[in-house]
Amino acid sequence: MHHDAPLISTIVIGLVLAFGLGVIAQRLRVSPLLGYLVAGILMGPFTPGYVADQNIANQLAEIGVILLMFGVGLHFSLNDLLKVKGIAIPGAIAQIAAATLLGMGLAHLLGWSIGAGVVFGLALSVASTVVLLRALQERRLIETDRGRIAVGWLIVEDIAMVLALVMLPVMADAIKSGNADLYNYETYLWPLGITLAKVAGFVLVMLVLGKRIIPWILHYVAHTGSRELFRLAVLSIALGFAFGAATVFDVSFALGAFFAGMILAESELSQRAAQETLPLRDAFAVLFFVSVGMLFDPAILWRDPLPVLATLLIILVGKSVAAYVIVRLFRYPAPTALTISASLAQIGEFSFILIGLGVSLALLPERGRDLVLAGAILSILLNPIFFALLDRYLAKDSSAAEPDQAEDKTRAAREPIPVTTLIDHVVLIGYGRVGGFVGRALLDAKTPLLVIDTDSDVLAPLKQRGIETITGNVTDKDVLAAANLGAARCLLVAVPDAFEGGYAVELGRKANPSLKIIARSHSEEETAHLLKHGATEVVMGEHEIAKAMIAGLPPLATPADAPAAHQPADVPVVASAEQPAKRVDVSPAESAGPTGWMP
Repeated sequence: MHHDAPLISTIVIGLVLAFGLGVIAQRLRVSPLLGYLVAGILMGPFTPGYVADQNIANQLAEIGVILLMFGVGLHFSLNDLLKVKGIAIPGAIAQIAAATLLGMGLAHLLGWSIGAGVVFGLALSVASTVVLLRALQERRLIETDRGRIAVGWLIVEDIAMVLALVMLPVMADAIKSGNADLYNYETYLWPLGITLAKVAGFVLVMLVLGKRIIPWILHYVAHTGSRELFRLAVLSIALGFAFGAATVFDVSFALGAFFAGMILAESELSQRAAQETLPLRDAFAVLFFVSVGMLFDPAILWRDPLPVLATLLIILVGKSVAAYVIVRLFRYPAPTALTISASLAQIGEFSFILIGLGVSLALLPERGRDLVLAGAILSILLNPIFFALLDRYLAKDSSAAEPDQAEDKTRAAREPIPVTTLIDHVVLIGYGRVGGFVGRALLDAKTPLLVIDTDSDVLAPLKQRGIETITGNVTDKDVLAAANLGAARCLLVAVPDAFEGGYAVELGRKANPSLKIIARSHSEEETAHLLKHGATEVVMGEHEIAKAMIAGLPPLATPADAPAAHQPADVPVVASAEQPAKRVDVSPAESAGPTGWMP
């Protein structure tokens, strides 16, 4: 039956396989991206069993590329880059050049053209954003000097790859033969000039019109109050500008989506846009990785073992050594250099996009694509081992250091979180729309406050005001341990995810059995889940809105013989450990103010 619906079968089987294998990869403490690639291999023509429609998979992958690049643009931070520009820009450029030259050297030994060597080397030079950020987040290094340098380095790599995606199509004919005259007007300079003019025109339109149109559209839709329309608006911007860039200006989908994300990132609604579109972006990103895996022929592992090994060594050793030497030349300490080296010892998303473009332009043979994919899969699998060895080395180095150096943060395998000195304080987890409102009320009341959130950008204004914050996920026991819950007055769990909130409630209850814990929920099931894990009270937003609306009604004259149906509606009250969720009569005259979350 699935042969009659290839689109449905490709999406369904791809997502189901990716989910199952992604869970296994997560359990093995490697990136789920590895599971997605293996799912594609199992669906590809080189393994027995079900074979997905490659044409449909490629089109789904194109949408995945657009949304991936849109996400890259949306999270592009020029400020992050400028903070470490002195090391990130020259360092990343030098490392890309070194890896590209190594790739070109291997390509030459394999008898490929210069053009193939350039594409091959570029694909090996850029690290995976997904893998790198996860490794840094696990070690709480994002906010450290090491983390900032790694992220800035990654930003430079991303920019370089975006430029490569723009330049490769126009340069393909000139470099395909390997001996083209770079100054030939007709074959090189004129097409290059035309392409750069088109790119400049597109950039100009985006900067002049896009900076006005995109924020205006989003603000207009946001004021309609429709969440569905807002999601649709963001996706329309991403896909529409990408398609328009390719159709009108003849530039790549990737560049159009990247600039649309960059423009949108400047809007104050960018965070909401990122959150609303994340599920669809993730789904199509998964399908992109699945489609890449479908192209991989596992037979290359035993057919070409030496080229595979050489490719892997370029990724794991060549790039790492180059990065280490570069960072040390800039007089940074060895732990920083080792962290950058371990972070870059893998390849991912941009590598796949580049090899796909290289093969489609006939610059790179399919054998090169298989080598890059083999290198990506093996490097993603081995990268956690690199970080584990780094953690062990830094921990040993820290224990062997002099007493006055033992607390040196550059020696720590995991960045330690200092325990707050606050006492009788309120710990607020989540500083989004609900948490932000609660936090402002507490600060206005001069209540000692500590805020925990995963987004450092959200916490930055609080830090500037001298408010204590912790950047991290509450599923990390060290994060809540640093909040000193034993001496806290109250724990407020304002994160919208009930499972994450339940875990935070459970840890909070273990840390302080007498602590008052108030959490938020969206359903009766979530309420029961949070109470089960130890919440003192659970506030369901819909109930509080209903109570406030009923309280705002004018007095209604009710005839003595009015039927019972005209009596005030039943409204649930706040659930608590002593008072399970139930329904009580609330008359319009009753007060329906806040339910006592203020400690």
